[in-house]
Amino acid sequence: MEEQLIERFYGAFSAGKAEEMAACYNDAVEFEDPAFGKLKGAEAKAMWRMLLERAKGDLTVTFGDIHKEGDRIWAKWEAVYFFGPSRRKVINKIQAEFRVRDGKIVWHRDSFDLWKWSRMALGWKGWLLGWTPLMRKKIQAQSRGLLKRYMAG
Repeated sequence: MEEQLIERFYGAFSAGKAEEMAACYNDAVEFEDPAFGKLKGAEAKAMWRMLLERAKGDLTVTFGDIHKEGDRIWAKWEAVYFFGPSRRKVINKIQAEFRVRDGKIVWHRDSFDLWKWSRMALGWKGWLLGWTPLMRKKIQAQSRGLLKRYMAG
């Protein structure tokens, strides 16, 4: 049953249905990834809405290997999209980990190689600095700033 919830989440993502994705989350969900850091509740739901709107249909999401180990559900997914004004092609491979309670996702962590992502998304600057804690903080600050402006409407 919990694995089907994760399939529903990624099925909605691949179809560009942000509201259906958000409906899979508990209102107090905790999300974390290398690009945004930690988000809670409405922030996590808004992040998916923002990402899908910004992609303007120019996003391919594939997923699989959904399985449960103890109280956690694992999945692998891949996003292919074009980033920023320079429209650099990004192929991001992500390992996701979830916890589900009462039929909703309460905890979600996406893990990926931020240096590899920054090389694709930012070019030479990402190659040169993408591995540094300073660049990680800058990427998170920019991502969170975009999210804050998006949520402000």
